[in-house]
Amino acid sequence: MNKKLLIATIVALVLLAAGYWYWKSTTALTPEEQTIQKAEDNAKALTESATQGVLPSLDVTNPVSNLPDTNPVNKTNPFSNVKTNPFQ
Repeated sequence: MNKKLLIATIVALVLLAAGYWYWKSTTALTPEEQTIQKAEDNAKALTESATQGVLPSLDVTNPVSNLPDTNPVNKTNPFSNVKTNPFQ
């Protein structure tokens, strides 16, 4: 019984190692893909450094917060200050 357990453990470890090696070899980037990835990273860094200080700051959360109140619903009843309001 002990021999069977030892052999099963060794076979499982060999299969796991082979699976890991296969997974690692298929997910590795080729030299061409690595070059493309480096070029993308360099282009992104160049764009960020070129636009730093050029674009305006966008710290304002609501640019129209200082507009006057032009809602017509608040001003529809011209008789709101009269003692007897005919619209109520």
